[in-house]
Amino acid sequence: MDVSRRDLLKLAGGIGLTGLASGFALGEDASAPSQLGTGIFFDKEARWYEKLADGSVRCGLCPRGCVVSPGNRGACGVRENRGGVYKTLVWGNPCAIHVDPIEKKPLFHFHPGANAFSIATAGCNLRCKFCQNWDISQVRPEETPNVKLAPEDVVKAAKEAKSQIIAFTYSEPTVFSEYVLDTARLARSEKLETVTISNGFIEKVPHEELLAELSAVKVDLKSFDDKFYSEITSGRLAPVLATLERLAEKKTWFEIVYLVIPSLNDDLSKIKDMSRWIAKSLGPNVPLHFTAFHPAYKLKNLPATPPSTVKAARDTAMAEGLKFVYSGNIPGDPGENTFCPSCGKIVVRRFGPFVMEKHLKDVSREMKEAKCEYCSKSIPGIW
Repeated sequence: MDVSRRDLLKLAGGIGLTGLASGFALGEDASAPSQLGTGIFFDKEARWYEKLADGSVRCGLCPRGCVVSPGNRGACGVRENRGGVYKTLVWGNPCAIHVDPIEKKPLFHFHPGANAFSIATAGCNLRCKFCQNWDISQVRPEETPNVKLAPEDVVKAAKEAKSQIIAFTYSEPTVFSEYVLDTARLARSEKLETVTISNGFIEKVPHEELLAELSAVKVDLKSFDDKFYSEITSGRLAPVLATLERLAEKKTWFEIVYLVIPSLNDDLSKIKDMSRWIAKSLGPNVPLHFTAFHPAYKLKNLPATPPSTVKAARDTAMAEGLKFVYSGNIPGDPGENTFCPSCGKIVVRRFGPFVMEKHLKDVSREMKEAKCEYCSKSIPGIW
């Protein structure tokens, strides 16, 4: 579907915009709309792949390393071998557009209170049984309602929506990395910031190219157990840990989210091991969000996570030396707030995705910090 920017803003809806047309706007847990046309609008060659002698290609984007014969697609379902040329079917082809508070991603130490122009395409390179957006992440792009939106149109729409941040989110940005890269480069030239909300299952070369343009990354660390990754997500833990180490090495701002699922990854001994690894390998200042699970997709048989379980996970992580640990999906919980690690006072007070108060001073973008208004302790982040 080809739309004007004015119509696009109506489709995006959300915070700070007037009008909401046709239900196309998606929240973090929304479903794909049904009344827009399907389509693949651009014929773009993929990056990060190798041509093989028999006409097959080997994808180098994610750790799956798919070898794809002519006429077939990789495991993500959005990259196809057409006569020995690997094509991305999702460049400029988003199926979800919304304007969200940055806290919904969640990113708590990155421009708190700002709105993010958020987009996604169909597809994912994992198969998480608990996926809340499975109806766009676990399908092919010809199955979703899409909007023809080249990178320059994304940037224009974000500016018209008065969003200084573009977020690639909802499904998995890794599978539309070409689109992310081209949009992020253009956004940077227009003084807009870009972030990815990702599972971290990506290879080194494409990841480093993306990090050269991105302002921040949120990574879902789904468990600290490779068996969980294999059985529940069809992925592997080691590449995600490598992604996190790379983020720390490159000094890209990043935050980690851990969805606590009853009986599957709520073992406090493993959470303790994970927290100790984060503190040692990534640093004690990395924000870690524990969020409560709600039954979804193929795990509707499990109960929602009790708030007490999330609190226990948070307490465990803080006991291992992590300074900024949060509780998510529990509106009103004290763990939503940012506390100064020195004086213990609240420097950012939140309720759900909304910032209620900020008590920061001497904000320095270059230093990636601000200071506590009360005791002048450094609070890391991009404020």
